[in-house]
Amino acid sequence: MIYEFRTYDLKPRTLPQYTSILTDSLAAGRLERSPLFGYWHSEFGQLNQALHVWPYEDLAERAEVREKAVIPGSWPPATGPLLAGQHADIYFPAPFNDESITGAQGPFYELRVYTYATGDIPKVIDAWSTAIDERRKHSPFIGAWFTEFGRLNNWAHMWAYSSLEERSRVRSEMIAQKIWPAPGGPTPLNQTSTLFLPFAFSPLS
Repeated sequence: MIYEFRTYDLKPRTLPQYTSILTDSLAAGRLERSPLFGYWHSEFGQLNQALHVWPYEDLAERAEVREKAVIPGSWPPATGPLLAGQHADIYFPAPFNDESITGAQGPFYELRVYTYATGDIPKVIDAWSTAIDERRKHSPFIGAWFTEFGRLNNWAHMWAYSSLEERSRVRSEMIAQKIWPAPGGPTPLNQTSTLFLPFAFSPLS
């Protein structure tokens, strides 16, 4: 299984127009070709971003689906003039992910992306494997993934919270109880965090 993370930088003040175009385009049949994992827009962190995540069995299925998903006049959506930039990364899921997670988990979704030194990702997986079961009891764990294509040595993980207050409380409690960050793992070289809200059509809401 692979996950394609597509991040679009929207021009300021274009989110309502982007939402309208995208809603109509998705309704025209794109989701009949392959499932959508989630679709969000940024609220804190780098602003004016839209993140959509698509799972595929492998790169071959991705290429086949993207070719067959073209619907003249509907897909790809006519959002090009609204974009200031875009990039895509291919991620592999961590072995402890729950691939069936969906539905109302948020509405606040925090995506944290860490870059590690070469060779450290297996150590991260080992450390998380011993700590994740306890950590996921305290707030929904959406998933963790590591890059194989695009920006290398990246570790992305997403968590859901019902409010900003819950996020602050959970993170403080996890640190105080020494449950999280996962003990024994390597220190990342850098870290970013973006807080997203789901679009109305996102399977993860």
